[in-house]
Amino acid sequence: MLEAKCLDADPEAFFPEKGGSTREAKRICTACPVRDECLEFALSNDERFGIWGGLSERERRRAKRLTA
Repeated sequence: MLEAKCLDADPEAFFPEKGGSTREAKRICTACPVRDECLEFALSNDERFGIWGGLSERERRRAKRLTA
């Protein structure tokens, strides 16, 4: 977690209001060395809000269905 690129980013970018842009958070995730671990954490813990591992909640639900 100490290597995560989001540590220095604005948390609001990762938890946008409904209809808000996720572009900045996803851009940060693209270059993050712990992106896979972050996504695995979110999937394992059923995180329902925010951008985790570069995916929104809807994208994580879809990914979870595809791997189930």
